Parts: sequence; structure tokens; C-alpha cells
Amino acid sequence: MSLLFKERDTGGARSAKVNFSQRFLMFFVNHLRQAVHSLGELWRQPVASLMTIGVLGLSITLPSTLYILVANVEKLSEGWQQASEISLFLKPTVSQQQSQQLVNKLSVFDEIDSVVFIPKDEALIEFEKLSGLGDAIAYLDENPIPDVILVTPTTMHSSPTAAQLLLDKLLKEREVDIGKLDIEWLERLYALVNVARELVTFIGLLLFLAVVLIIGNTIRLNILSKHDEILVMKLVGATDAFIHRPFLYTGFWFGLLGGLIAWFAVLAILWWMDASIERFAELYQKQFNITSLDAQALVVMLGVSILLGLLGSFISVQRHVKQIEPK
Repeated sequence: MSLLFKERDTGGARSAKVNFSQRFLMFFVNHLRQAVHSLGELWRQPVASLMTIGVLGLSITLPSTLYILVANVEKLSEGWQQASEISLFLKPTVSQQQSQQLVNKLSVFDEIDSVVFIPKDEALIEFEKLSGLGDAIAYLDENPIPDVILVTPTTMHSSPTAAQLLLDKLLKEREVDIGKLDIEWLERLYALVNVARELVTFIGLLLFLAVVLIIGNTIRLNILSKHDEILVMKLVGATDAFIHRPFLYTGFWFGLLGGLIAWFAVLAILWWMDASIERFAELYQKQFNITSLDAQALVVMLGVSILLGLLGSFISVQRHVKQIEPK
């Protein structure tokens, strides 16, 4: 707070001699000086500062970790596109040529990503391998399995509603006898992801509000401890911006350091969970690597934490510094 007199006006004659470039330079010099001074204030109270920064970092860690896990669940669900795969069973009277014409027709649909034709002979062989009823099937006089066309919708049409609309459209083709879509499993999958996403958003908002309140209360105590200094500043003509600036920089440092702690905590949690997720994926014979935080996520996390720190300090400064007025 002793930096007050660096910014005071010492007379009109002297101010007139200061050109625009000098004022522009001094503006940044004063900001840098007060930013370093605010960081020094935190350094002079290491225990209290570390406790506050630790609480902020852990508060940001939980929503960040949940967000990463939900993003990985969405990534894993993309590998289960067969949940929205449509099986079209053709009529027994449809010839091989008609089946191929239907495949060519479906391939140009905008809603369809890929079309696979499975002749009934290949379908019977596959059924024989999967069912283990080879001996029983050998006694059949004719192949009871029809030709099958497997249709995979595009990503935009793989949601439950869009996939059902596509199925209704395909059933109108005269060669199609029966269409099958595992819509219940698909609806459960998307519903689970949506619930997780909304839960993460709700928890994140609550914890972000807690961060703002914690920083606001910390800045309030800091303002009360410097009550007399603020009175002296106002008596000698210090501007409100000059008085507010150190406290705002304190909130900035709280947010920045708390965001860094949250970053390292999330990395540690994901590293610890990676082995368990890998073992789980092996049970379903799938290769899956959990997606960690990248540079863009770091920038977003630090930006959010700094914004919360500035918001909490701004609210506290606007309310409590105005209450301190010389009588």
C-alpha cells in the first residue's frame, strides 16, 4: 500500500510535461509494480495463502475431473456405433440383383454412413459359428435366414430419435420385410451421457460459486486488516482504481495458482485411474486410452480460475472498500 504516492498528481505544471507515451509506459509500470507487490503479500503469509489456494484448487479439480471423464465416456460411446446399426431383413422373394440395387440405392442416402450386404449363405455360416448348432443346422432342408443389409447411420443421425426416423424410412422400401434397431440400448446410452453431463454442469456451477465466495471472504478480511491504510489513501486523494487494484491482483494470483494446483491434481487423478480403466476395457476386448488434459484445456482451466478469482475480489472490493470513508 506504500505505492500510493507513486501515482499521486504533484501539480499541473509537471503533468503538462508528461507526454502520452510516458503516461502509457507508466500505466503498465504501475500495474506491474502492484501485481508484484500483491504477490509479495501472499508470500509474506505463506500458510494462510497456501490454505486458500489449496481450497480453490481442489474446488476446481472436481468439476474438471468429472468433465474429462464425461468426455471420455462420449469418446468410448462413439466406438459403439453398432448400437445404432439397423438390420434390414429382405423378403425371401427378393433376388440377388434386386438386393444389390437396393444396396446401391441406400448408399446415396444422406443419413447413411455405410451399407453392408450379407447374403443368406454367409449369414447362415456366421449363425452356425456363433450359435454352436452346427449339427442341428445340417438337418435343415433349406436356409431359413434371409439376406440381410446392415445400415450404419451417420453421426448426425445416430441419436435414438433420428435412428428411429431412418428405420421408418427404410421400412417403406418394397424389398424390406423386417427392420430391427436396438433403440432401447441406444436410448439408455444417450440418457446416461446426458445425465452425467448435466450433473457435471450443476456440480461445476456450485463449486465455482463456492470459489467466488471463498475468494470474496478472503479479500474482505484483507481489506479489513488494511482499514487504516485505506483511510489514509482516501485522505490524501488516492483514486478508487488505485485502491482497488492490489486487491484485484490478489484475486488474480489466487485464481492462477489455484488453477495450476487443479491442473496437476487432475493429471494425478487421471494417471491413477488409467490402469483401472485399461483393465475394464480388456474385459470387453476393447483398446481404450483415457484422454488427458491438453494445452487448450490448461488455458481454459486457468482462464476460468482467474476469472473466478477476479470476480470474487471485485465483488468484495466494490462492497467493502466503499464502506471505508474518512469522517
